[in-house]
Amino acid sequence: MRFNKLDMNLLAALDVLLKTRSVTRASEEMFITQSAMSNALGRLRIFFDDPLLVQVGRGMELSPLAETLREPVREIMMRVESATRIRPVFDPLTDARTFNIVLSDYSLATLGGELSRRVAEQAPNIRLNLRPQHADPSKLLDRGEADMLIVPDYLGPIDQDHEIIFEDEMVVLVDAHGPHAEGPMTPECFAAAPQVLMEPLSGQKSYSEVAIREAGIEPNTVLWCYLFSAIPELIRGTDRIALIQRRLAQVAVERGGMRMHPAPFDVASLKQSMRWHKHRTRDPGLIWLRALVRDAAGASEPEV
Repeated sequence: MRFNKLDMNLLAALDVLLKTRSVTRASEEMFITQSAMSNALGRLRIFFDDPLLVQVGRGMELSPLAETLREPVREIMMRVESATRIRPVFDPLTDARTFNIVLSDYSLATLGGELSRRVAEQAPNIRLNLRPQHADPSKLLDRGEADMLIVPDYLGPIDQDHEIIFEDEMVVLVDAHGPHAEGPMTPECFAAAPQVLMEPLSGQKSYSEVAIREAGIEPNTVLWCYLFSAIPELIRGTDRIALIQRRLAQVAVERGGMRMHPAPFDVASLKQSMRWHKHRTRDPGLIWLRALVRDAAGASEPEV
């Protein structure tokens, strides 16, 4: 099939070439020979009158035109994939399918266990691939590399299909036998105390750090880590404190030896949302998965 003199079969090759920036990797991903992929690239170069992939050192980079083609070509392929991959029905008891979910370690620690149990009980052939959050997770949806995101709501575009699944207030976690156990936790005490701060690998600032600085406090950080879920054990047995989500703090308190105080300044609740691509809204499998995540979030709600 051709459209405007372009062989539509070449669109799939172009999409993979723009993503991998490699003839070898593109051929492997499409299960064709390197010579066939090289031939496809040659035909694309003729059609666009542009090199598309340019040799730079030992690798290849996209030409300026190729950069402008990435998003529209991916959008077209997403529409095609959504139209051809979605089945009219989905039966969790019999269907075999892998769902790729991108989420933070915080979401994994507080929601992952309940979600795993429910999938094991309801859908024996369903596989979950839980992947770490990175700097711009929404692009994974656009590229079709993730079926769902479970991320803080502020990280996603406002026009993206999403649903808030829970809200979590921020609290101050301290060692139950340390100097801050009895409180009160005042802004002055909070500012002076040594702190453990989460610093994402993506280079962004964590929600906690943003909230602390917006309160006009310069955190007295003595330890940084890249996992929210590791913070309780980094505080245990020390005089250190941390501003973290109640769901994580509650687990640490229930295990013993930890105590939490209300935040000594105004902090907006952290809204956690699940997000999916607009072209996948009617996918019966994703409709089932969204309901499962919604139920798991409700079941894991900590007691106040």
